[in-house]
Amino acid sequence: MNEELAILNNYLVVGAVLFGIGIVGFLSRRNMIVMFLSAEIMLQGVSLSLVAWSRFHNDFGGQVFVVFIIAVAACEAAITLALVVALFQRRGSLDVAAWQTLREANQPPLLEPVLPEETPAVERLPRLPTAGVQPDVGREPSGHRKNL
Repeated sequence: MNEELAILNNYLVVGAVLFGIGIVGFLSRRNMIVMFLSAEIMLQGVSLSLVAWSRFHNDFGGQVFVVFIIAVAACEAAITLALVVALFQRRGSLDVAAWQTLREANQPPLLEPVLPEETPAVERLPRLPTAGVQPDVGREPSGHRKNL
């Protein structure tokens, strides 16, 4: 029984990590495709946890439920792909902030802070002479002994 608890614990940890990666990806990105993929990762983390609990309790109910989840996820993927393509054709961008017209009427627009323009720092880098040309190097006194 102790081995089964260890296996269940491992599967639940992997499911929680998948769900955590998905939620961080969903909340930190603004690209619609990345947000969709993050939602799918969260769904797979939950599915893995359901299968692990189902296996632990020797009941196939969780596994059957996961089969339905996968079928619904496939339909969701097709609908989401069609939506993303339609939105991209309409606006030309997959950035979520570009779709402020879809917000509710009483919501204020999302204003991004204006960043100051960066002026590139131009550094004078040393240049190598053209191949075959002796570089002009001034003779500086060196602290070395002359060859005898």
